[in-house]
Amino acid sequence: MDRTIVVTGASDGIGAAAARAFAAQGERVVVVGRSPDKTRAVAEGIGAEHHLADFSRLEEVRDLADLLLERHERIDVLANNAGGIMGERTVTVDGYELTFQVNHLAPFLLTTLLLPRMLPVGGRVITTSSVAHRFGGTLDLDDLGSARRYSPERAYGASKLANILFTVELHRRYRADGLLSAAFHPGVVATGFSADSSTALRLLYRTGLSRFIRSPENGAETLLWLADGEEGVHWMSGGYYARRAPARCSKQSRDPALARGLWERSEQLTRPR
Repeated sequence: MDRTIVVTGASDGIGAAAARAFAAQGERVVVVGRSPDKTRAVAEGIGAEHHLADFSRLEEVRDLADLLLERHERIDVLANNAGGIMGERTVTVDGYELTFQVNHLAPFLLTTLLLPRMLPVGGRVITTSSVAHRFGGTLDLDDLGSARRYSPERAYGASKLANILFTVELHRRYRADGLLSAAFHPGVVATGFSADSSTALRLLYRTGLSRFIRSPENGAETLLWLADGEEGVHWMSGGYYARRAPARCSKQSRDPALARGLWERSEQLTRPR
């Protein structure tokens, strides 16, 4: 197909599995990760370009976007896959709660900066969300950093809800220009994404119980389906999917006013200071 596909969070887990699958199809893959050694290893294994970016620093996201804009005339697929569930509440150098920044603000910023390379070619933005969005409580636009009531699980669920709302608003704003967007739940996948978490999820992912959850390759299947399938036939832009089918999502994730409000607030929070 010879498309240019950027995969974030591609140094491990479903991001690495997706990058390998795309490369096997003959795509031009760009591997983005935080770990120098792991990111380089994945990229060298498939003969791909790679870049490092720590999403807890928005300046590194801007630098990544600048590099991609400079090196690529087109970006056909952006897979926003970087993220995780954290431990104690932490504030980044940018002044935002870590979970919200890494899981939502950083991919929001990267996507909006890369639109000039995506809109002309009818690109696709595919964002990894989670069924946990249904259990993260409500998303409060006046407390996006969970300062009033924090737990790792609530912050993670709220950020995954933000991923779906971002997808909904991205569709509303840019579908008429040819851009396609989708969010998906990969399933409970055997990866290291919860390694920094102090929650019970960490035990599930890092003990023998991981035998009973999905492999990264299985978790990447829906991402590949959204990247390769024909929109309007196999899936619809603006939707939320799991196991290559429409998935149940929360009532709040379907609130258009909340989606617009989150977008506007995210624009404010990601403006250079």
